[in-house]
Amino acid sequence: MDTKDLIKEALNARNESYAPYSRFRVGAALLCLDGSVIKGCNIENSSYGLSNCAERTAIFKAVSEGRRGFEAIAIAGGMEDEPGDYAYPCGACRQVMREFCSPEYFRVIVAKSINDYREYTLKELLPESFGPDSLI
Repeated sequence: MDTKDLIKEALNARNESYAPYSRFRVGAALLCLDGSVIKGCNIENSSYGLSNCAERTAIFKAVSEGRRGFEAIAIAGGMEDEPGDYAYPCGACRQVMREFCSPEYFRVIVAKSINDYREYTLKELLPESFGPDSLI
């Protein structure tokens, strides 16, 4: 799957967002090494701390379905129905990515649209990280 197709999936995942409090809708599309794509959206809760980001929703969904190898994630977010600025993953999401993804090779794509996006490695977004190999 190419980058633009993955971004389309993230933009589509935004439609499932449950964000009645912030109205900031986020979609994520996680590309697995087997070629499958797992989508996630942000899910808010009236007890704000219990909300979940789109990125973690996609990763937890994939892991719960037995997947462990991931190549990239595309993230698209913004207020209501308008994708806004680039929606970078929060620190908690970056740490969850680090648990399951190679920092050197896993790509994180943040997109305003199919043609307006930025791409990073996880290592660029989370340098000097703590991960499973830190406990060996």
